[in-house]
Amino acid sequence: MTSLRHRRLVLTGSITGAVIVALDGTVLTVAQPTLQRTLHATFAQVQWTSTGYLIAVASLLVFAGRLGDRYGHQRLFALGILGFGAASAGIGLATGVGWVIALRIVQGISGALLQPATLGMLRAAYPPDRLGMPLALRTSAIGLAAAAGPLLGGALVAQLGWRAVFFLNVPPALLTGALALAVRVPPPLPTPPSRPLTGLDLPGAGLLGITLVCLVHTLVALPAHGWTTTTTAAVLAAAVAFAAFVHHERRTASPLVPPRVAASKAVASSLAVLLAASAALFGTLFVSSYYLQNVRHLDPFRCGLQVLPLPLLMVLSAPASAVLQRRYGPRRTTTAAMALLTLGTLLLSRLDDTSTPLEAGTGFLLLGAGFGTVMVTATAVIVRHVPVDNAGVAGGLQQTAMNIGPTLGVATATMLLTCTPTLQSTLLPLTALAALGTLCAAALPAGSAREGNSPPDPATYPQEGASETI
Repeated sequence: MTSLRHRRLVLTGSITGAVIVALDGTVLTVAQPTLQRTLHATFAQVQWTSTGYLIAVASLLVFAGRLGDRYGHQRLFALGILGFGAASAGIGLATGVGWVIALRIVQGISGALLQPATLGMLRAAYPPDRLGMPLALRTSAIGLAAAAGPLLGGALVAQLGWRAVFFLNVPPALLTGALALAVRVPPPLPTPPSRPLTGLDLPGAGLLGITLVCLVHTLVALPAHGWTTTTTAAVLAAAVAFAAFVHHERRTASPLVPPRVAASKAVASSLAVLLAASAALFGTLFVSSYYLQNVRHLDPFRCGLQVLPLPLLMVLSAPASAVLQRRYGPRRTTTAAMALLTLGTLLLSRLDDTSTPLEAGTGFLLLGAGFGTVMVTATAVIVRHVPVDNAGVAGGLQQTAMNIGPTLGVATATMLLTCTPTLQSTLLPLTALAALGTLCAAALPAGSAREGNSPPDPATYPQEGASETI
């Protein structure tokens, strides 16, 4: 099998897996009200169909990335996407909300196996200086899924019922998983003598998992319940578990996050940028939706049309960002993109009942252009600046930031809405968060990919015909 065919198959699989997960999350929000009525579920039970998934996926992403580094990203990808498809089919056949919650947790576990593998496979298939465009195409596909999800979900629920949105995942998941299992895997790269095969660090994975479970549970519970004994205890447990995790990682012979990844300034800065950008974006989108429906009195469909510039610009900006990054470097490209995102949040904070659709659309346009660019550039830095044998862990860290960030943003926005009466006072703290991300972007590498700024160890570059395929 030629190297070009390898890369095309890897890119197709990576995009398909990312789109299935993104589409599932967007269509679920449309289906939840009908699901609640059909299964006679409480509002709290319906919330757990999202919370259970989020806790499962966020707590396992880094460990799943380590599994991919050790046993092969293609194997983890196949297992994850087949499990996701099977769980989707099970939810479509579920007779009670308890089964839906349980199978959503299974979906979360499968998604944790799947998501780092989509980035790990790209890192293994493409040289570091050619990762920009594959990541851009992946980001554009995610943006397209985000735009199409509510419309597709609404049509399916209206015509076929809520179960149809889960059956939608099954054919592409099973087809892609079967292809991943059927295609022959070329012989793996030999492990360099200086980098022997390391252990899985189960204690470290457990401590990080506890940290993220407590953190996510707190972020989800705070908007509804505030600072209670339970949420306070969860925060303290997260802090203790994380301190124990750091202590353990410094002393173990086989840490979950390898030292070359943990000590990378480029990786840490990129993760901070992604966390700030996703928190600011989703928090702003959450608040703006309330403004459009409660202040502007738009119905959900017209609200979706008003927000449409955001996903459209996300789709269009991703390929352009790959070109900009090669020409101007990650630092300038990401800093400019975060500035656009900050400006978009600031413009939306100034909307009132006299604002025009053009003013709102301009704000969403800037959000989409900024976020689409940041997704590509920051992710490229993370994946490019780690050796190929640590690509899974890097992908797990990136996906963790992209799961925690939106949860943090929505939780912050919800609490601000309950305390402040105006759109401006609610969005200004999120604007400040985006501005903080702009400062973090200034710590990214300055050189362009063509200049070869701080390339990874050449010994870890994929060789012709030796990368994993799907």
